[in-house]
Amino acid sequence: MAKLDELIRNNGGRTNRYFSQEFKQKKVTELDKKLTTIAEISKQYEVSRVSIYRWMYKYSLMKKKGIKMIVESKSDTGRIKALKEHIAELEQMLGRKQFEIDFLKKQMEIASEQYGVDLKKKLSGKHSPGSGDSGNNMSTK
Repeated sequence: MAKLDELIRNNGGRTNRYFSQEFKQKKVTELDKKLTTIAEISKQYEVSRVSIYRWMYKYSLMKKKGIKMIVESKSDTGRIKALKEHIAELEQMLGRKQFEIDFLKKQMEIASEQYGVDLKKKLSGKHSPGSGDSGNNMSTK
């Protein structure tokens, strides 16, 4: 039992993770094709750069042969990065829209108090002409 406690202390409490051979080969292929970088893989999957270099040494045929291949498709690592950026952009837009909604609600409250009219009831009740109403409720002269 003392050896286990000692190992945990020496390892900082981190447990070892194992990546499948298929995963490693896929990431090395992406590196060979210049679809991603070592830094991106390291950050995305929380794996050390040293480990990635070991994968390259073991699985990369291009590195061994000195071949350089250029391909113009995106890797899943690059796609994940782009999707995260898109999510952040959408969250900012959502925040701005929520701010606008809160602002407009406050304006309606102030206007209702100032003019003594409940604008919320007025807006939710009847439709004004030209608001998408089919015209069936309109009276003729």
